[in-house]
Amino acid sequence: MEGLRRGLSRWKRYHIKVHLADEALLLPLTVRPRDTLSDLRAQLVGQGVCSWKRTFYYNARRLDDHQTVRDVRLQDGSVLLLVSDPRL
Repeated sequence: MEGLRRGLSRWKRYHIKVHLADEALLLPLTVRPRDTLSDLRAQLVGQGVCSWKRTFYYNARRLDDHQTVRDVRLQDGSVLLLVSDPRL
């Protein structure tokens, strides 16, 4: 049964939003549990948004690019905050 759940997780999709604080935009994204935040950055670039020198936050926690959607515990309808990082 556990193998079946793992097999089905590759088909699971979450509809999340990314809030760009600097531009006051809210962009929808469709992600999979195994997608990393780097993959999310690539989707944003595909939509014409530069995410370089910006940091993702979720529930007031700074997120790293190597973390997956599953690691961060994003759910359907979650909102990520993407803000400029003055340290970079």
